[in-house]
Amino acid sequence: MLSPRSESGRLDDDHSYGPLTGVKIVELAGVGPGPLAAMILADLGAEVVRVDRLGATPVIRREFEVHGRSRRSISVDLKKEAGRALLFKLVERSDALIEGMRPGAVERLGVGPDECLSVNPKLVYARMTGWGQDGPYSGMAGHDINYLAVTGGLHAIGRRGEPPVPPLNLVADFGGGGMFLAVGVVSGILRSRLTGVGDVVDAAMVDGVNSLLSMFRGFLADGMWEDRRESNLLDGGAPFYRCYECADGKYVAIGANEEKFWRQLLDAIGLADDPLMGEREDKSAWAAIADRLAVQFRTRPRDEWVAMTEGTDSCLSPVLSFVEARDDAHLKARDSFVDVDGVTHAAPAPRFQRAGCRPPLAPAAIGADTSAILEELGFDPGSAQRLRRDGVVG
Repeated sequence: MLSPRSESGRLDDDHSYGPLTGVKIVELAGVGPGPLAAMILADLGAEVVRVDRLGATPVIRREFEVHGRSRRSISVDLKKEAGRALLFKLVERSDALIEGMRPGAVERLGVGPDECLSVNPKLVYARMTGWGQDGPYSGMAGHDINYLAVTGGLHAIGRRGEPPVPPLNLVADFGGGGMFLAVGVVSGILRSRLTGVGDVVDAAMVDGVNSLLSMFRGFLADGMWEDRRESNLLDGGAPFYRCYECADGKYVAIGANEEKFWRQLLDAIGLADDPLMGEREDKSAWAAIADRLAVQFRTRPRDEWVAMTEGTDSCLSPVLSFVEARDDAHLKARDSFVDVDGVTHAAPAPRFQRAGCRPPLAPAAIGADTSAILEELGFDPGSAQRLRRDGVVG
């Protein structure tokens, strides 16, 4: 068994946390959604071995690559026959493999689904791309903004009359990509264990984003959504669901969709008697209501508004920076952040009352565990040395 690191960084055969304890996954190193999915699976207890490209240079310093946490690394040249044979040894004893190359790339390397499933018929071969394995765009390069653009999602985000605003790369890369990939891996493993038959998962970010947009397409079909920015309930058009600048240049976020929450907000901020605020159901009054609220919120600094609404159902929250968020009282109470070797990590999610989750471990340097993994795969010192000498492993 390939054993994960303990909290000290050493190997520990008794280390077992999370509902996926006992699941073994091979990850062909990549960037973005694939590593996020592998991190989630590792946090939930899966034993993930990351196969890094021999001689690869990290995109950022490895200790800061939070998505690379809680798994070991072996560096391999998959262009060499001996490197592919080494990968197949890992595949033989694994439940799933994750790869995020362009369609056809792993086939050209000789480590595609057909080869890996012939080695392990129960394997779940999970593929992460932006456009999918087929279709007219499948061979094209792209990034989160491109996948979000063609689904209609980007069109809906931003200010009216201004260009759409990319929501970081949260929606397509991580929401439509990494999260759906993780679900695909777990679902495939469940089916494989029931049937004894593996599968190939085609996780495409455009498909995931389309799924995430399902509610809005329903709204559009029902006439509840205008197909233009800042005109709707949840896109900043509604005055009770948007952000407002405060006296100190910081912002509050308002989410008082329901009338009862709206009334509590108005009571807390001193606008309960303003007749304009009673017109919230009239869409033609939204702009005027938003202007009135904007004037009000500029009269006090952000944290004063937060204090005035604390303990109510006003649905007012401070818009915190990444740095400020680490000191938020609620996030602190839930231990939402953990320190790993001086680097702030998000705590594993979701949480399990009985199974727990694996405490995050620092990302391994590229190839840091090569020797240990080779030994566990049955390579004697002489064979391991030959692999190094021949440039198969680092």
